[in-house]
Amino acid sequence: MELKYVGPKSIISHTGIEFDNNKEDKYIYLHPVVELLKALDHEYDKDKIYKYNVNIHGFCNDELYKEMKKYCPNIHLLMQDARDTIEDKINHSMKRIQVSRTLTDIEKETFLNNLEMVNEYIIQRFINKSVYYYAVDALGKRVIKYYLDYVIAPMFQKFDHVLHSLQGVLLKSEYSRDTKLDIYEEDTKLFVKLEIL
Repeated sequence: MELKYVGPKSIISHTGIEFDNNKEDKYIYLHPVVELLKALDHEYDKDKIYKYNVNIHGFCNDELYKEMKKYCPNIHLLMQDARDTIEDKINHSMKRIQVSRTLTDIEKETFLNNLEMVNEYIIQRFINKSVYYYAVDALGKRVIKYYLDYVIAPMFQKFDHVLHSLQGVLLKSEYSRDTKLDIYEEDTKLFVKLEIL
């Protein structure tokens, strides 16, 4: 198993396969979440501001896997669990299609063939999503552990998405922290700031 980009969410039916470009593969957010993990993964002195230069070039698939392994030593187990979970869901869907009373035999066969065609695609997207949410959770644990007041990142859509996900993790954590996300400009550059209240 590996981490790799596959694409937007597939919508499978008895009439064909479509892709929802509004539901991007979580793989594209793994690089920014790893960069934020690297930036936050150190001891802190009180009242000191820390800066980290972000690697904007990204990682190849193997490098990304190695970086994630630092924060999730059992990443292979996480990926295998994700694979098993989504395969169970796919198998359940296939059984439901086979016993459907609203589809004709030809429609059932078409639906099952369409599902089979994108099977690995669906599995990889789910693996990427599971690893992403594990990484965001690890990010949340560091924010809580180090009592961070805020995190600032370049205002790129991917960093904004990760910080928005982090908001959800912090709100749902056992410590339930409110947050505020703002965009601001400094020296003609845009930044996104997540305040932990």
